[in-house]
Amino acid sequence: MNKYLVIVESPAKAKTIAKFLGKDYAVIASGGHVRDLPKSSLGVDTEHDFEPHYITIRGKGDTLAELRKKAKAAKRVFLATDPDREGEAISWHLMEVLKLDEKDTRRITFNEITKNAVKSSLAGARNINMDLVDAQQARRVLDRMVGYEISPILWAKVKRGLSAGRVQSVTLRIISDRENEIAAFESREYWSIEGRFNDGVHKEPIVAEYVLKGKKELASKAEADAIIASVNGSKFSVTETKTGERKQKAPLPYTTSTLQQDASRKLNYSTIKTMRVAQQLYEGVEIKGQGSVGLITYLRTDSTRISDEAAAAASTFIKERYGADFLGESRKEDTSGKKIQDAHEAIRPTYIEITPSAVKDQLTNEQYRLYQLIWKRFIASRMADSVTNVTTLTISDGKHDFSASASKCVFEGFRSVYTEATDEKEQEKSCRYLPQKGLVFASQEVTGEQHFTQPPAHYTEASLVRTMEELGIGRPSTYAPTITTLLTRHYIAKDGRNLFVTELGEAVNEMMKKAFPSIVAVDFTANMELLLDGVEDGTVNWKTVVSNFYPDLVSAVKNAEKDLTTVKIADETTDQPCEMCGRMLVVKYGPHGKFLACPGFPECRFTKPYVEKTGIPCPKCGNELSIRRTKRGKRYYGCSNYPECDYMSWQAPKAGQPSEESEGV
Repeated sequence: MNKYLVIVESPAKAKTIAKFLGKDYAVIASGGHVRDLPKSSLGVDTEHDFEPHYITIRGKGDTLAELRKKAKAAKRVFLATDPDREGEAISWHLMEVLKLDEKDTRRITFNEITKNAVKSSLAGARNINMDLVDAQQARRVLDRMVGYEISPILWAKVKRGLSAGRVQSVTLRIISDRENEIAAFESREYWSIEGRFNDGVHKEPIVAEYVLKGKKELASKAEADAIIASVNGSKFSVTETKTGERKQKAPLPYTTSTLQQDASRKLNYSTIKTMRVAQQLYEGVEIKGQGSVGLITYLRTDSTRISDEAAAAASTFIKERYGADFLGESRKEDTSGKKIQDAHEAIRPTYIEITPSAVKDQLTNEQYRLYQLIWKRFIASRMADSVTNVTTLTISDGKHDFSASASKCVFEGFRSVYTEATDEKEQEKSCRYLPQKGLVFASQEVTGEQHFTQPPAHYTEASLVRTMEELGIGRPSTYAPTITTLLTRHYIAKDGRNLFVTELGEAVNEMMKKAFPSIVAVDFTANMELLLDGVEDGTVNWKTVVSNFYPDLVSAVKNAEKDLTTVKIADETTDQPCEMCGRMLVVKYGPHGKFLACPGFPECRFTKPYVEKTGIPCPKCGNELSIRRTKRGKRYYGCSNYPECDYMSWQAPKAGQPSEESEGV
């Protein structure tokens, strides 16, 4: 029999940890949460100090039975759930459900799943931190109150099946406000002037921008033409050159937010996909000869701190691989103006010597690309700054000035490993060569170009996460679920990378702003996060936060029931008739996305799949491919001529190129 029992959330994590512990330890997964508030009711006793009523999650019976059996036989139980509020709460729920003796139950946490980290956590085992648990309880109860009190209003006034959320509602407002800004934007014309100067020696001319003096911009073609006319016939020469050095600081290692942003920009990963793949890398993947290995540290953090051990390992690696000159000075984390949450290290590789190329064949493509991003960013964060020489020259005829510049990287530093997306664009703008001061140009061509001011950009998942972090909306663990919820409920939609508010989302947002202005106020939500931080610190009682919030919510709900008018959101009508009654089918939304249904429901219950065309011919028969979904909701590409043609592919085929077929839809 095992003397000790270690309980984690997932089988993958259990497998990785088990190899570090001896035969005296049994490591079992709980499968995540084991208790929650009931779905059928509020689950909070508002009459008796807001006590939550937790029930066992359906389907957990067998798992809990096994855990009870193992716990009863064990000398001591170690609860090793994730190192954050939610993980602390899961441990507490496990202790309550399993009726574990507090003196024989210990809590252990580790930021990385390595032998040293796991062994150290056992040596530093502690009691469950009830401040962390209460902070999570407060968040859960507040979210439940908002959802269960406001959702029926949306059902009655907008559409059945809708729901509201505390963080999602303010996030929806942020997106909607941006859409309103874009709609209200009035474009303004302006002009720029560019000169192309030829020295008579080089084929390529020097391209320079006109320098406006005492004027912010040229507002019309007439103004630009007047300058161009006065320039014609003038002799231009290089009147001034300046050379300087520009250093680009190495980036900080990833936090949850910056990882989601970079993965969106560079890999085109959604926030939820980034977190899913990162979770796999954290919990452990099979590495030949090593078993299950956790490749990265904990993925939910807003800290950029690095442990001394990790910093030393990175320094040794950089010296050996790139040379001592590439080693950067240690940088302190900027914690000004923010409360660092949850895990206390940045996201980094657990073993710096396991390079992405070394494990590429043993990772999925998704895992490899994300691991490579994390590995390179961490290495870059410990490297020296890059150094660039920048030369700027002024080209003048005595009255009019043009400016050109060129840059040359003299020391790559961290850029030998990691580059930002803007680096290449800056390089493209630089001149290929710069002449010396005093050179008189043989000829020049000066032209004007019309521009129009652009509206604010639509939010992408990356820019929305950045905004949520800046405004204090949510925390590292909530960014991805919040965006995913808004997409799933069809309050927002994606077109490429851009996020748009749907008609349904706009209706919900307008109603929330009218009836529940405080809930969708950015300041209110940000202040609530600070209160939850206070609960975690032990300076604020969690039930005080809830009891102060609830009466105002109830009052607002009563007013909304009385004052709000019903908003009708019509279903999108198609040109396809119902095969049973002839009515035109409408687009509906289910758990796995869109489907077509008869508007005569419940009299007519006809439905059929929604087929989204791709415009790409089927490699097998030439008919158009369409996007379809399996019974479990997984997306694939199939021929619109099915069942006559059975072609399908999990990957999006490119027009004019054959694609590998797959089976098992």
